Amino acid sequence: MIRKIPCLLLFVCFAVLFSVTFLAPARSPAQGPGGDNCLSAKCHSGLGQAKYVHGPVAASVCTACHRPRKTYNPDKHSNSSFSIAGKGKDLCFICHEAMQKRMTGKFIHGPVAMGDCIACHDPHQSDAKFQMRKSTTSALCFSCHENNKTTREFLHGPVAAGDCNVCHNPHASDYKYQLEAEGNVLCFLCHEDRKAEFTRKSVHKPVTEGCSACHDNHSADYKFLLKNEGVALCLSCHTKMDEKIKGMTVKHGALREGQCTSCHTPHSSNYVRQLKQSTKQICYGCHKEIGSRVLASKFLHGPVQQDDCYACHDSHGSNYTKILKKFFPPEFYMEYKTENFAICWDCHNKDVALTEVTTTLTGFRNGRRNLHFIHVNQKKGRSCKACHEPHAGDQEKHVRPSVPFGSGGWKLPIQFTKLATGGNCVVGCHREMTYDRESPVTY
Repeated sequence: MIRKIPCLLLFVCFAVLFSVTFLAPARSPAQGPGGDNCLSAKCHSGLGQAKYVHGPVAASVCTACHRPRKTYNPDKHSNSSFSIAGKGKDLCFICHEAMQKRMTGKFIHGPVAMGDCIACHDPHQSDAKFQMRKSTTSALCFSCHENNKTTREFLHGPVAAGDCNVCHNPHASDYKYQLEAEGNVLCFLCHEDRKAEFTRKSVHKPVTEGCSACHDNHSADYKFLLKNEGVALCLSCHTKMDEKIKGMTVKHGALREGQCTSCHTPHSSNYVRQLKQSTKQICYGCHKEIGSRVLASKFLHGPVQQDDCYACHDSHGSNYTKILKKFFPPEFYMEYKTENFAICWDCHNKDVALTEVTTTLTGFRNGRRNLHFIHVNQKKGRSCKACHEPHAGDQEKHVRPSVPFGSGGWKLPIQFTKLATGGNCVVGCHREMTYDRESPVTY
C-alpha cells in the first residue's frame, strides 16, 4: 500500500499538467498579461476588419510592436500600460529589414527622412493597398502636397489614375523629385513604343534636354500635355523665327492655317530641318497640282530636281508673292531692271540679261548675239516665266508649252526643239526662228 501512494501522486500530477497544457483554451498572443484579447468586443473591436491588415494584427500578435509594462493593469487597457518596441522607422525595420535599402538615395521623401512611416501607412489596417492612409496614391500625396497637378483639362495617364508612384518613388531615389529614372529614360519606361521617334538623324534639341521641355509631366491645357498651343510653343524657343514671321506680309498657308507639325516632326527625323518627308513630298502633299505636273514632266528646274523647293520659296513666309525669298514680277511685261528678277539671279548670272554680245554667258544665242538680252532687256521686256516653267516641263530647258497673253486668257503656243548647236522655236509671238551658236551671222 505504501508503494502505491507515489504512483497515484505521480498520476494526479500528470493529469493536471495535461489538462493545463492541452485542454485549457489557448491564450492569444494578442492577450495582455491578464488574459484579455486585444481584438475582442471589449477592446479594439474594429481592428482586423479592413481589406488590408498589418501582419501582426492579422495574426493577433500585437506584442510584436506593443510591449506591456510590468505595471500592466488588465482592467485598464490604456496606452500608458504599453510601450512601443521601437521608435519610428526603427520599429518598422525590426520586421521590414529589407526595406532599409530602399530608403536610401540622394533624394529622400520627407516623411522617410523623419522616420515617420505612419505618416503614409496605417500601422494596423486600411482599405488601401500597403495600408495606405488614403484610397489612392494621389489622394495621399495631396494630403501634404498642394493639388495643382490635376486641375487642367488634359491629364497624364498616371495622374488621371491617381498613381504618383508610377514616376515617383515614395521612399527615396537618386534622382530629383524622387523620380524612378532620369530624363527621357523615365518616359520610355512606359512609352517604349515611341522610342524610335527619338533616334533618327536629326534630333530636335529639346528632345536631348528632356521631354518636359515641351510637355508638362502632370497636366496641361493643351493636347498631348503640351505647355502651350502648337505654333506658340515652337516660337517660344524659335524667337528669331517669331520675329521674322511677325514681319512677313505673305505667310505660308501651312503656317497660317495649321501647325508646325504639319511639316516638321517634333522629335526627330531622317530628313533635313526635321521634315516629315523629303522636301518635295512635303510640298506636294498640299500642292498636289504642282506635284502631279512635276512628277509627270521630263525636264525639271534645277532646284526642283535637287529636291530643294526652299531654294526659291521660304517655307514659312516672306514679303514677296508666292512666298518667294526675293522679288519676282507678277506682270508678264515690264521694263527690265536687275532687281526685278532678284530671285533668278540667286543662281543665274545677272549679266546674261545685261550683255548683248557674248560667247560664254549663255547657250541661247545666235552667233555671238545674246537672245536672252533681246527677249528680256527692253522697255517692254518679258518675264522669265514667259518662256520657262518655274518648276518643270516636257520641253528642253523646261520651256513652257504656251504663253498666256492678254486679258482674254489666250495662250500662244511654244514649240521648242533643241539642236546640236542651238534650237528651233515655233511660237505665236513671232515667226519660226532657228538659232545657231556657231553661226557667223548675228541677227
